[in-house]
Amino acid sequence: MRRADRLFLIINALRGRRTALQARQLAETLGVSLRTVYRDVADLQLSGVPIEGEAGVGYVLRKGSDIPPLMFTADELESLVVGTRFVRAFAGERLAAGAQAALVKIEAVLPPELRERSSRTRIYAPIWRDEESIAFAARIDQLHASIETQRVLRLRYRDEVGRDSEREVEPLCLAFWGGKWTLGTWCRLRRDFRNFRPDRIELMEETGEVFQSAPNRDLGSYLQAMRGYFAGLE
Repeated sequence: MRRADRLFLIINALRGRRTALQARQLAETLGVSLRTVYRDVADLQLSGVPIEGEAGVGYVLRKGSDIPPLMFTADELESLVVGTRFVRAFAGERLAAGAQAALVKIEAVLPPELRERSSRTRIYAPIWRDEESIAFAARIDQLHASIETQRVLRLRYRDEVGRDSEREVEPLCLAFWGGKWTLGTWCRLRRDFRNFRPDRIELMEETGEVFQSAPNRDLGSYLQAMRGYFAGLE
């Protein structure tokens, strides 16, 4: 568990309590040592969080003070729940796990009526985990990682009419079009921006080269080019 997550959970565990919470209970809940709990609580106190108590006694938030919970309207919360469901269904496993973990943290600090509302939304994105969808989710994760680390990719690609080609591309972004993903890139073969559908990539590998953002071939330029392209279709 990341340290930031531990600190969040410590504050949440203390919120609204009238009696001290023992450090041992926190350690068991978080799956860490007592020493880690003591250090985390001390750091929170130094940063201004109004925690009172000490080792061997327990901890509470100072009487009359509290850290206000995150507040959402019912519509905002429903949007978060629905968005999480869509990410879980259509994104890679990395983003899906992150979205679910974020929603758990949000719901942990919601008032009961909003927590109940979040479980009642009737917009779903069913998750199918057959062999093909698992492999596709792994590909989205791979592409996502290459975008973040700016790794040049070598692709063997088959277009919509079945023609094969080999490309070296600088991956810039992923876009989801309500059914299909596209990979936005700078294509070194065409010396221009090109979009590739991940489901048509026959083979993909990192070349080992890290590319640097350059004027007229970076993400901002790509997005501007796509806006111009779609404007021309209107």
